[in-house]
Amino acid sequence: MTDASDGADPRAVATVSPATLRRLELAAGELASTCLAAMDRQPWFGRLTADQRAAVLLVTQRGVVDFVAWLGRPDRTVRLTAEAFRVAPRDLARRLSLRQTVELVRIATDVFEERLPPLAADEDERRLLVEGVLRFGRSAAFGAATAYAAAAEDRGAWDARLEALVVDAVVRGPLDGGGTGDGREGRGDDVLVSRAAALGWDPAAPVRVVVGRAPGEARPAPSDLRRHGPRSSRPMLAAVQGERLVVLVPDPPDPDPTDAAGLGALPGGILAAFGAGPVVVGPAAADLLGAHASAREALAGLRAAPGRPDAPRPVAADDLLPERALGGDPAAHRRLVDTIVAPLTAAGGELLRTLAAYVEGGGSLETCARALYVHPNTVRYRLRRVGEVTGHSPTDPRDAFVLQTALVVARLRVCAKPPNRGG
Repeated sequence: MTDASDGADPRAVATVSPATLRRLELAAGELASTCLAAMDRQPWFGRLTADQRAAVLLVTQRGVVDFVAWLGRPDRTVRLTAEAFRVAPRDLARRLSLRQTVELVRIATDVFEERLPPLAADEDERRLLVEGVLRFGRSAAFGAATAYAAAAEDRGAWDARLEALVVDAVVRGPLDGGGTGDGREGRGDDVLVSRAAALGWDPAAPVRVVVGRAPGEARPAPSDLRRHGPRSSRPMLAAVQGERLVVLVPDPPDPDPTDAAGLGALPGGILAAFGAGPVVVGPAAADLLGAHASAREALAGLRAAPGRPDAPRPVAADDLLPERALGGDPAAHRRLVDTIVAPLTAAGGELLRTLAAYVEGGGSLETCARALYVHPNTVRYRLRRVGEVTGHSPTDPRDAFVLQTALVVARLRVCAKPPNRGG
């Protein structure tokens, strides 16, 4: 904290007589009232409540007392702090901006400059009082800045804690009974929504969960993502959980229908927040309460990502379905069957049989045609239909791997069903 008497000559301060100090002490109440009257001319000051105006008066009175005490202690250096601002109610710092507080300090300094010098016994004391007011006003401004900096740090720490709780709740998903795990059964959803709303998040907005390795020291901190959100009109919530970073990103209001994975809609600069390695984007969830499903798939994709070293960065969790399935992810098993095998079965058994013969025959049209006793052109037509139905072309190496994995998963699911022992 800046010392109010830095550079001051203690012998010069000692020339302020006890009689002058006494006059200053007696004038403290009037000075504070005069400052309050001058502050009242500010348009925004009149909108303060009576309690808040009383708090400003209390701070001003404390400032006058500190000033007189400083002038009366020539034997040692008196360090001014933000103590005058600590006596005010905590909500005053939230109601007044730092700019408004500095304006109040300036008004008080102007009043001091006008009212204090006439109380001096002679010209030397007048000069000392003028210099003292300027030095004290500077210190008071630094004190206000210190108080607001401390409040900002406290608020930032609380926001970071709240943000971590929201992200953790999304990753964990709903507990049994919908509770929070602390005996408040059935209130888990309300707590999550309340905490997210306190951070400026719209709980009803569609959301995706993005996961990757936690950043190193040289990379942006997770809190930087939250600060980036208001600037881009895309609020984000992030938290480091061990070695991974989890980020909640809202979907844009008008998503690109051709970008189902949402990779193109990610805010710029988000990848820089992650450490080295894969970054996986979960599917869109309808709202915050359903975001645990996106988190579950994104985390499953992150675990399976090493199985695809050439995966793009970022990569959609749905683009890692084969690797996830090989890792034993039940959600990937269901997704492969529901999006590939089931549509092909519904479209006709020949498509599924042709696909199996093609991928298991090494991707040769002629071999597939001979195995099915059909013309190669028939195989071409059926493979084209497979691509139209599933969105995966059997002639593309990656798509062929996805399709073949889906066939294997479907067979394993059939074998895993218990036999029908009915009559």
